[in-house]
Amino acid sequence: MTKNRGDRIPSRAECNELMARYAMLPHIIEHSIQVMNVSLAIMDNLKSDMSLNRDLVVAGALLHDITKTISLETKENHAVSGGALLRELGFHSTAEVVEQHIRILNLNLAGRLEEREVVYYADKRVRHNTIVTVEERMDDIIQRYGATEDLRRQILKNKSQALLVEQKIARLS
Repeated sequence: MTKNRGDRIPSRAECNELMARYAMLPHIIEHSIQVMNVSLAIMDNLKSDMSLNRDLVVAGALLHDITKTISLETKENHAVSGGALLRELGFHSTAEVVEQHIRILNLNLAGRLEEREVVYYADKRVRHNTIVTVEERMDDIIQRYGATEDLRRQILKNKSQALLVEQKIARLS
């Protein structure tokens, strides 16, 4: 995770304020809190301090769906618009986590565990506000969003990526 000049990570209170300001629906807030809980459980069960930034994981998890409510109407990619919003607010590292919560880029299975991987994986384990397997979560995503063969193919690719991240986390736990 690159730290940009002038970058800062929003506190838990600031995350709550942002969720209210951008009118996140209550069920999306519940989902985000559960993603945070799963993310923290992952961090707390690692063999050693992986030098993960806990505050960044918390902020990334809580804000990963910051523009999801509006995207339900606009059909925009909420990972992209959420990242853009957070960058505008000066939260560059958090924006990077948010931008990759749907599709993770440049996954390095041999590298250190990264904050973006923790949040990405945790999101793939939470359906609404319930912890489920990656398979259950991705089956639900296919049913809800897999309208075309291209979308289904991308969702299945995400499932494969999530299972690889799961293996990486398991090796470190």
